[in-house]
Amino acid sequence: MNAATPTLADPSRCFHCGEAVPAGFDYPIRLDGRPHPACCRGCQAVAQTIVDAGQADYYRLRTEYPPTATAAMEEAKKLALYDLPEVQASFVKEDGEAREASLILEGIVCAACIWLNERHLRQLPGVLSADINFSTHRARVRWDDSRVKLSQILHAVREIGYLAHPFDTARQEELYRKERNLAIRRLAIAGLGMMQVMMYAIPVYLADANTMTDDIRQLMRFAGLLLTTPVMFYSAWPFFQAAMRDLRLRRLGMDVPVALGIGSAYFASVWAVLSRSGEVYFDSVTMFVFFLLTGRFLEMSARKKSAEAAETLIKLIPAAARRLPAYPADRAEETVAAAKLSPGDHVLVGPGESFPADGRVAEGASSVDEALLTGESTPLPKQAGASVIGGSLNLDSPLVVQVDKVGADTVLSGIVRLLDRALAEKPRLALAADRVAHWFVLAILLISVGVAAAWYVVDPGRAFWITVSILVITCPCALALATPAALTVALGRLTRLGLLSTRGHALETLARATDFVFDKTGTLTTGRFRLLATHPLRGDAAEALAIAAALEQGATHPVAHAIRAAAGAHAKQAEAIVYTAGQGIQGRVAGQHYRLGAPAFAAPGAEPPAGNGTLIALADAEGVLAWFELGDELRPQARELIAQLDALGIRLHIYSGDRPENVARMGQLLGIADARGGMLPADKLEAVRAMQRQGAIVAMTGDGVNDAPVLAQAQVSIAIDQGAEAAQAAADMVLLSSELARLADGVRLARKTRVIIRQNLAWSALYNFVAIPAAALGHVTPWLAGIGMSASSLLVVLNAMRLNRLR
Repeated sequence: MNAATPTLADPSRCFHCGEAVPAGFDYPIRLDGRPHPACCRGCQAVAQTIVDAGQADYYRLRTEYPPTATAAMEEAKKLALYDLPEVQASFVKEDGEAREASLILEGIVCAACIWLNERHLRQLPGVLSADINFSTHRARVRWDDSRVKLSQILHAVREIGYLAHPFDTARQEELYRKERNLAIRRLAIAGLGMMQVMMYAIPVYLADANTMTDDIRQLMRFAGLLLTTPVMFYSAWPFFQAAMRDLRLRRLGMDVPVALGIGSAYFASVWAVLSRSGEVYFDSVTMFVFFLLTGRFLEMSARKKSAEAAETLIKLIPAAARRLPAYPADRAEETVAAAKLSPGDHVLVGPGESFPADGRVAEGASSVDEALLTGESTPLPKQAGASVIGGSLNLDSPLVVQVDKVGADTVLSGIVRLLDRALAEKPRLALAADRVAHWFVLAILLISVGVAAAWYVVDPGRAFWITVSILVITCPCALALATPAALTVALGRLTRLGLLSTRGHALETLARATDFVFDKTGTLTTGRFRLLATHPLRGDAAEALAIAAALEQGATHPVAHAIRAAAGAHAKQAEAIVYTAGQGIQGRVAGQHYRLGAPAFAAPGAEPPAGNGTLIALADAEGVLAWFELGDELRPQARELIAQLDALGIRLHIYSGDRPENVARMGQLLGIADARGGMLPADKLEAVRAMQRQGAIVAMTGDGVNDAPVLAQAQVSIAIDQGAEAAQAAADMVLLSSELARLADGVRLARKTRVIIRQNLAWSALYNFVAIPAAALGHVTPWLAGIGMSASSLLVVLNAMRLNRLR
């Protein structure tokens, strides 16, 4: 059968719904040049529409018919709906033909489920990436819309026994409640069954031939069978479902040995009851199921708590907003859903309310708490013209805000998107652990077979139960959870500190950083330049300033802001502007060509005047027109940051394009010996490469467009949020807070996370190293094995949660 052949093609059944085709009915459905039967014109029309719409893989990839004809119609309609642009607009991000969406997955129970779904989705033609976060059960999928449709991706997930839906906060909360309530019911049945079975098992264990007749003993055993059966086929059913799914897909998941252990113990006990021979261990089966479910329930609760940072961010945007449709002529209010707001709308935000979107204050003055978004420890004052971030909290007075950005374009959406990416991307340790866990299951099955054979020779009566103990006690889940559990907690904690990780490897690499390289302007300094003096050589100072402001009209660098602020409303218009990274800008103003920037760029060979600030030149074809002297100030926490990093044993460097004497003065002030000025982007790049050739692990911090190349070169890079977008795009982490000392907190947290991951991996290895031989030697009963397996996974998650208490 080739890839294009449908897996289900029974000539006696409807190709669409699976119902029987009445004799004499001829409603062909054409697929791949071949006719397939339909039971009615309706099925023929729906199926042909699906095929003609380019969604024929629905039929090619399915492995069973829908349970009813109605289910077939409903499933096809729902799948087709997800491909409509108006439906995708609310949750799909477009980038040319590439699409990206966050999906919720139902049915995830362990790390093996994550591995299976990721592997299955990545094998689909047109899927560019598929990463799933175990803590949130949220998948980030990128695909080429010209090769595969979203409906086909959702169907592929359903095909292997899971359900996928577009991400929605309310739906995720509802799914979690359903998952939790179902887990409690299964746990309650297992607990009651265990206690009742023990009531019948203990008298049998304690009695001898003189105190209990065979009929009473058989009655006790039969009661144990009745009480264990609902535990097996209700409470333990998820283990069998997962194992059957894995075996059907010819993969060995982590539930396979568990299902084998439980199933073999139960059915062997059933045979012992029916044949009136041998031993029964219904008590061990129910106890094992109860302890396993207890471990998974506690793990689920811990996982939910560890993912609270991302979920808290998503819930910051309020559901409704008070829009002022006729502002400023009329202040009449109307309540609308926040999702219905558009750029240009005016909204009223009262004290204690959250801003429904990004915007600018149109009226009023207040203070705003941005702690949950940026980690800022103190409220920020906001007046008319000031920007506000959707999700931040208005504290003092009512504000009228003009909406600038909504939906996926807001700062909050960008933060959540980056956090999702960092949570989904797996560092090297996690990938290695996943590969080991997969082969670990195969190794355990082979070991179990070997041990069973050995004990069958030594003591046949004990062989079966020792084999069951080996299948039960081994725990690849702890190995697979060791890294993602710690990373989820750490990334959430970092986000609350105001340091956003955008790449999965960033935290791991930051922990190993040996050298920190800082840009000066806008990184160690506030970046709020002000014009200290203008030194005109030809013409008027005001005229020169107006020309400079015209050239800088679209730039976002701190120098540009200072020039424009000093020029005020006297700026001219420029054209044919060309920006040279790290050097300056050139363009035409009133027909004349000008250059503005570093002396070597604007006026090579010219001698700048003496001054304490940063000097830039404005020149035309005849030479320098004027020198502008600009000053900047040190960030409040710069000294504290440098002192803390130095105490952590990190080597410190300043690489700046500013004048060497200014940079040297800054280095002396902060106690940094390697402070180099007058560096072009290529010079910074080569300096970082030179350190890396000597074995250094470099962390680079910068804020400008000229920092983007060196940020990309460093092993881990950190951009300042107030800086240029190009720098943030190239960075692995973004400092959202203006509190620079958060970087040192990030390093400490990264190092502690590395310790926690190593502890988790060591525990997982040590546990299995001790548990497997102990079980193989017959020292572990099946119920004790259940406690051990549950405890090992739970311990890994609880150990990771210690990161939340790190000061």
